[in-house]
Amino acid sequence: MTSVEASSARRRRGEAPDRARATARLAAVQALYELEMAGAPTDAVLAEFLNDRWRPAPGGEEAEAEGDLAKPDEAFFCELVRGATARHDEIGRMIGEALSGGWTLERLEPLIRTILKAGTYELLARPDIPVRVVITEYVEVAHAFFAGKEPALVNGVLDRLARTLRHDELETTPGERTTETR
Repeated sequence: MTSVEASSARRRRGEAPDRARATARLAAVQALYELEMAGAPTDAVLAEFLNDRWRPAPGGEEAEAEGDLAKPDEAFFCELVRGATARHDEIGRMIGEALSGGWTLERLEPLIRTILKAGTYELLARPDIPVRVVITEYVEVAHAFFAGKEPALVNGVLDRLARTLRHDELETTPGERTTETR
């Protein structure tokens, strides 16, 4: 499902898409990836993304409505990058414990690892954002980069983490689904 299709599905369900936050999540994953691969200083990567990489879509709001990326919520973007970086060890341990089938954090493709780190940080630090939103948004980020089974991996790991971190939020009646899957 593309981000445009996902936005349409949210509108049909009566949910207002928060395009600025969705774009911030995508940008945060890319910034975290750059931090991991290049080892650049956090503030330098944040400045580069905010000043050079993420410009409003050409054509303004009309272009955004057609599926181009919205301007990211800059404060949210910075929080995700700084928070995931500051809690790197804790987040890595948690992801490692949530993996199954003999997988380790180090064995994961680096981009999947960064998607999981950003999603885990959000589950840990942002209880004001519903679990379903966090998981769905990061599955959509995974879909932006991968066409295979990787989005299902992101869904499964974040769902396991959410059941530990936000157990009370996920208490449901039998048969009720707790996350959207693709």
